[in-house]
Amino acid sequence: MGQTQLPDPRTSRYQEIRKVTLIGSVIDLLLGVGKIIVGVVSDSHALFADGVHSLSDLATDFLVLFAAKHSHREADTEHPYGHGRIETLATVALGVALVAVAVGISIDGYQRMSGDVVIRHGVLALLTALLSVLSKEWIYQYTVRVGRRLRSNMVIANAWHSRTDAISSVIVIVGVGGAMAGFPYLDGVAAIAVALMIAKIGWDLLWKSLQELIDTALEPEMVEEIRQAILAVDGVRACHMLRTRYSGSDSLVDVHILVDPALSVSEGHQIGERVRKHLSEQVEHVADVTVHIDPEDDEDTSPCDRLPLRDEIESRLHREWQQAGLDEEVERVVLHYLDGKVHVEVFLRAQTRADHATRASAIRQAARHAKDIGEVQVYTSAT
Repeated sequence: MGQTQLPDPRTSRYQEIRKVTLIGSVIDLLLGVGKIIVGVVSDSHALFADGVHSLSDLATDFLVLFAAKHSHREADTEHPYGHGRIETLATVALGVALVAVAVGISIDGYQRMSGDVVIRHGVLALLTALLSVLSKEWIYQYTVRVGRRLRSNMVIANAWHSRTDAISSVIVIVGVGGAMAGFPYLDGVAAIAVALMIAKIGWDLLWKSLQELIDTALEPEMVEEIRQAILAVDGVRACHMLRTRYSGSDSLVDVHILVDPALSVSEGHQIGERVRKHLSEQVEHVADVTVHIDPEDDEDTSPCDRLPLRDEIESRLHREWQQAGLDEEVERVVLHYLDGKVHVEVFLRAQTRADHATRASAIRQAARHAKDIGEVQVYTSAT
């Protein structure tokens, strides 16, 4: 029997966002048309404007659907970190939309404060506005739960856009009720107060998304969680230069880890791979990890950055050994760049145990004459 193929998390995430947004779109369409019709019948300009507001939510719903579809595409050559920032840009647009809605409500509220409001079929207008409040609050609660579970600021922003429609319907209730009771100015006062709250929500979403676009780090407690997960991996002595950033709902991590400087390249690489895998499994929001292996702490500056590479170091060493008549004894050389020096491990060809001490001393002494050389260790297969 073949193995059961697990669903793609990105596809599942997109399907959830698509579902909740389509449900909201249907509600926006029905409420928008209904409020416009009742607004005309009751001669309520507030309810008519509220219906237009509901229909305007359809535009943001389509924006969310577009961004959700394209932000969940796999990474490609032109976008090696994926397309998560499309979701961020959509959140910026939604934040701007919320601020614009707040400005529009404020202007309308100010105008209503000084005007006369005469409502016909007031009860019908109140019931329609009440239905709008209940429907939009329900879709807000549903959408915001999905957004928080998926860690999608874009979906959360769209949820708040739905709530602004509910709030504007509350304004309609206050305004219509106030006009029916002989206090038309209450409509304008309530509108301006609520508009300020909507503007605050829109600005918070806009500001957070703009911070993400300039690669602001994750919150300190999240960074500390990542740090502790790294240090829990066997073989990691310490970590530094831990850098984090958002990409949509995902987090990207770059880190330098300190390992035993005597490890082989492959073992150091294996520890780095274990760090990458451990972070991806233990910290849910981490989507991509870049690990740099360090044999020593180079957070401020690398003490070995000016040292020459193997070709030049080996040339110097073999020149010294040739002058001492020892070059034929050397089989292999291992270099360690530490503390601003090149430390050398020399492996000699097989020889008797009695010869080792003498040969090793001569090899070591000659090597130390070369420039930039630190400690020299000599080994032979006979020892």
